[in-house]
Amino acid sequence: MGFVRKHLSIEGLHQIVRHGLYKEQFPNHKRTKFGWQDCIMSGLAVFGLKFPSLLQFEDSKLEPFIRRNLRNLYHVEEAPSDTCLRERLDTLSPKKLRRPFKSIFAHLQRGKVLERFKFLDKYLLVSIDGTGQYSSKKVNCKNCCVKEHRNGEITYYHQMLGAVVVHPDEKVVIPLSPEPITKGDGDTKNDCERNAAKRLLKDFRREHPHLKAIIIEDALASNYPHLSLIDSLKLEYIIGVKEGDHAFLFDWIKHAKVNEHTISLDQIKHRFRFVHDVPLNDEHFDYKVNVLEYWEEKPNGKKQYFSWVTSLPITKENMFKLMRAGRARWKVENETFNTLKNQGYNFEHNYGHGYEHLCSVMTMLMLLAFLIDQIQELCCPIYKKIRQKKSRKELFGHIRFLFQYVVWTDWVSLFDTILCPEANPPPIGILPPEE
Repeated sequence: MGFVRKHLSIEGLHQIVRHGLYKEQFPNHKRTKFGWQDCIMSGLAVFGLKFPSLLQFEDSKLEPFIRRNLRNLYHVEEAPSDTCLRERLDTLSPKKLRRPFKSIFAHLQRGKVLERFKFLDKYLLVSIDGTGQYSSKKVNCKNCCVKEHRNGEITYYHQMLGAVVVHPDEKVVIPLSPEPITKGDGDTKNDCERNAAKRLLKDFRREHPHLKAIIIEDALASNYPHLSLIDSLKLEYIIGVKEGDHAFLFDWIKHAKVNEHTISLDQIKHRFRFVHDVPLNDEHFDYKVNVLEYWEEKPNGKKQYFSWVTSLPITKENMFKLMRAGRARWKVENETFNTLKNQGYNFEHNYGHGYEHLCSVMTMLMLLAFLIDQIQELCCPIYKKIRQKKSRKELFGHIRFLFQYVVWTDWVSLFDTILCPEANPPPIGILPPEE
């Protein structure tokens, strides 16, 4: 079985990543024979295969199989040792790994894959949120965030701001390049995420200058500096807002002329209330937002309430869609962070902390592997058939086992064996001679 699109097959995606590692950006180190391409692709293999540790296969009976498969499937000419890989990646700036995300996104655009993610006919929904990666009271690096406790203890930690393209009707998400939250971003969660968000949004707009997008975030982002930044970048937004943080705004709504509508669908009662041109707060009275409130009541009596500020006009015709877009924000947590933490990616595992950038670089490579997997679920027929039969953990376990015990010439053969092992039995234990 073949792939629908050459460049969006796993083989094609690996080639996009490798070809994006230009020599002028990644000069080789004189004291080692391992080039940046081999080091980065080896790191990508760790997360593509969901190994619980780095490439610790020296002096192992599996070494010949793994090295040959790294060459055939990941294009790694010389696989570095575990120690060498950590040392090399520790010195790499995470920003240099943004290019593969941008290149893959461009191929998704050319292949019309993003059409199914279009919302309100022309927008992509970009959900942004932060999450913790690592925490320790001893191990740290120069980029660790630092928290000083009242008892004098110090906690070192890393966080990441993630951004994914989502759609209310799609289980698959498309991760964009994440933004590491570093020591200089601030002393509080709010400051850290806000400063990292400035970099993420500016980089996003620089890399995709003409893309029509709606930014969806939680209530932490409903502040004037952040909303005005989104405006300046010619982006739209649907962002959560809480009465406890915006008493002035909600008090204004109580005295304003509002639109109210109720819809009943599938025995669920949907009640909407919206109003336009509301001052965000008394300090920034001239900055106006549109406000959408929503109540959901199910037949069993369970009720939920949500509220958002948005730059988009709200009408009776689009209020339901805007509500669904706002609630799709949770996909950055459920379909992204929770998947990375609980479905075999070992997100919170410490692969080595290093002294400079290793923790952040490992996270970038993990998100890159996750992006490749998500695209396979969208574009690869055989991968989709396997996923219909197997969970992610089952599939990753099969791939990891076959990678260690069989030499493969290509990914299609490996996937065929997983899908139909009776028709395509693997030659266990056979190591072809080097060409």
